[in-house]
Amino acid sequence: MGKTYERIDGRLRTFIEEQPVFFTATAPLSGDGTVNLSPKGLKGSFAVLDEHTVAYLDFAGSNAETVAHLRENGRITLMWCAFQGPPNIVRVHGRGEPVFRDDPRFPGLLARFPGIDTAAHGLRAIIVVHAELVRDTCGYAVPFMTYDADRDLHAKRFAREDDASLSAYFEKKEHVGTSLDGLPGLPLPLPPSPPTSPSAA
Repeated sequence: MGKTYERIDGRLRTFIEEQPVFFTATAPLSGDGTVNLSPKGLKGSFAVLDEHTVAYLDFAGSNAETVAHLRENGRITLMWCAFQGPPNIVRVHGRGEPVFRDDPRFPGLLARFPGIDTAAHGLRAIIVVHAELVRDTCGYAVPFMTYDADRDLHAKRFAREDDASLSAYFEKKEHVGTSLDGLPGLPLPLPPSPPTSPSAA
């Protein structure tokens, strides 16, 4: 039923770029550590960088488990499901890294996301994933569901924050600077945010 792909292109690329939501899974090296599974949305926050590399924007939130796990061991799996049209599930297994706002690579990566106003969402990092195994499976048991629109609550909550207040918000959260298992999470305080692209929507 499943097929392995050598690269992310053609119909496979089209499929994952069209999905309004995807999921990320990471875990610490410790056998009794906390496995993390997160949904990701917001139109324009995901990009295929090349045939073996994808990236997504890591925005403000109450935790930073993915960042912490990637800093420790780099393992990550991304998954997309077809909730409309023909059934399909695609997984990208690979190695990821968080690229933070003071990284010299950050401006170039940020330019790959012209369709979203990153200033409205408290951008923390860009997660870059290098694919090691790309597979699809049938998805026959995934239900049909319709996509209506992105929620506007995230932008309403974080658009009013500047760098200083965003750092203060993160520092008050127990599991942003440190993961649930005590691993280093988001480096704080945040470095200054990069200039917003004029083409951002």
